[in-house]
Amino acid sequence: MEKEGRAEESGVAAMAACYQGFDPAAYLQYNYTPPRADFQRQDSIVPWKLQCLHRAFTEGDMSGELLVDVGSGPTLYQVLSGCEVFGKVLLTDFLEVNRQELKRWLQEQGEDSLDWTPYLQHVCKLEGRGTAAWTEKAARLRGVVSDVLYIDVHRPQPLVPEALPSEGADCLVSCFCLESVSPDLAAFTRALGHIRGLLRSGGHLLLIGALGESYYFGGPGVRIPVVPLDEAQVCASLRESGYTLIRLEVYTLPQDMRVGVDDVTGVFFVKARKD
Repeated sequence: MEKEGRAEESGVAAMAACYQGFDPAAYLQYNYTPPRADFQRQDSIVPWKLQCLHRAFTEGDMSGELLVDVGSGPTLYQVLSGCEVFGKVLLTDFLEVNRQELKRWLQEQGEDSLDWTPYLQHVCKLEGRGTAAWTEKAARLRGVVSDVLYIDVHRPQPLVPEALPSEGADCLVSCFCLESVSPDLAAFTRALGHIRGLLRSGGHLLLIGALGESYYFGGPGVRIPVVPLDEAQVCASLRESGYTLIRLEVYTLPQDMRVGVDDVTGVFFVKARKD
């Protein structure tokens, strides 16, 4: 048992070492510009993700005060719909460079690595508000984000205890985090269990992740291993970690979205509830 624990720890430590050279600006360029973020195309991956999140947040079954984004990375798109439903949003990431990237945008401190305006406009359009409302949405998001905190999903208690109310968050969203920081499927499943502890009973989890991906580039020459998942494994890990699956949707990458920065074949979207 002890040997197993040591192997787990060394696997997690090796993953953390892979992230030392992570470059937020390069990562955003690789994944959040056309063709992957082409708002004129129905089959572009970013609009698909935004549609999934918009639908999940507006179905009327989620309520409460606090939304926690687990492993935000340097991105904001994942909370653009949720910030209208919840009065308080907590962003989190393991890496200081990502937390700094988010804080720069939130505090309007100089140049950002990516212009989030097209994202804000697209989500406003999904909400039927017209693209001109994007400035209101930006102000709303800046107003409801209460903090940007360090998180480690491999710890049984991923956040500092005082970060959350005693009953936990009302909703968690997590995008491309758990499979890309876990050395293997068992660690991915454990991480799902750890973040479950952040959620109140009956609270919801919105999970977006990669299918069939074994690596991605987190910067020039920074090759990061990923746990290659299939749909059955995602469902089994959720069940094992104490979630009830409400919905699973799958997106398959068109050939021209395979741009050489990873070997991802598809993306899953999950809406689940804590039992």
